[in-house]
Amino acid sequence: MAICTVGFPFGAACSRGKAAETEQAVRDGAQEIDMVQNVGWVREARWDDVFDDVEAVVKAAGAVPVKVILETCYLTREEIAASTLVCCLAGAAFVKTSTGYGTGGTKAEDIRLMAEVAHARGVKVKASGGIRSWQTAALMIENGADRVGASGTRAIIEQFEAGSSTSSEAAAGGY
Repeated sequence: MAICTVGFPFGAACSRGKAAETEQAVRDGAQEIDMVQNVGWVREARWDDVFDDVEAVVKAAGAVPVKVILETCYLTREEIAASTLVCCLAGAAFVKTSTGYGTGGTKAEDIRLMAEVAHARGVKVKASGGIRSWQTAALMIENGADRVGASGTRAIIEQFEAGSSTSSEAAAGGY
């Protein structure tokens, strides 16, 4: 599956730029778009701007699903809930926790909160960032993740196949 990121990695690009990136990515065959939301706008409670940013990318994507990366490690619980709601209302197909460049990995409580808000609106949740073991991946799924993203997938699958839920987090390598 061809997935393209827009506004990566910081989300601070202007909305028109993100929309233009999206249009080009779709023309080039992207089957999903991962956009990084503007965390500064979330922290400043500029919800109209966050909505307009996400909506511009969703419109530019057309029928191609858009996942909005929240960078939850920088947000309070209230900001995560509000941001998830705004992304849902703006037409996102998914909300996602992390680019992998933030200061922390995905937390089960963040997934649970995002799932509460998103699933009620038919939007899915992707856990991404810092997931390095089968045990952690399973925890994210148990807490409401519809998808899990990890660059250590091979080690996670090996742990699953071996029946090991106690393998070291380090076994799978980095993000």
